Amino acid sequence: MARLLLFNKPFGVLSQFTDRGSPTVRSTLSDFIHVKGVYPAGRLDRDSEGLLLLCDDGRLQARIADPRFKMPKTYLVQVEGDPQEPELERLRRGVRLNDGMTLPADVTRIDAPDLWLRDPPIRQRKSIPDSWLKLTIREGRNRQVRRMTAAVGLPTLRLVRWSIGDWSVAGIVPGQFQEISSPGKAPGAR
Repeated sequence: MARLLLFNKPFGVLSQFTDRGSPTVRSTLSDFIHVKGVYPAGRLDRDSEGLLLLCDDGRLQARIADPRFKMPKTYLVQVEGDPQEPELERLRRGVRLNDGMTLPADVTRIDAPDLWLRDPPIRQRKSIPDSWLKLTIREGRNRQVRRMTAAVGLPTLRLVRWSIGDWSVAGIVPGQFQEISSPGKAPGAR
């Protein structure tokens, strides 16, 4: 029976258990998770927060992380600017990045969500508004959401992965995890 951990990764934490060779000490998963034999299913950038799945089953890990399965990943994204329908429509159609066209994203503008405080807080600029988007993608390129929003003129200020498939970070405090003892087949897996 596979073990699955739903971890709310704080800002500034690497999505790995060690940080060998770094000239500076950086926080890793080993500062928070003391469960033997689990490994991240995918990655979440150091400067992003939210849901990171860890499991002890290689096949389940592959189904979660492999882009072939197109498992939806939903993010709450604070962007610089005031998104209008043309920028949102570009995200919905797919955006050309330096590594090719992205798949279309599901995106809506949302009110500021009730999230935990980030440490350090995002930079605030009096003359430039910020807004929130709920954005779902079905692939996982390096820093994809940040690159997509930047490509349409809306730089990302804060990025929180809220869910992967049917699994969500709702109710899990940053730096904590919830274990699911019998995850079965990954949501969205074929």
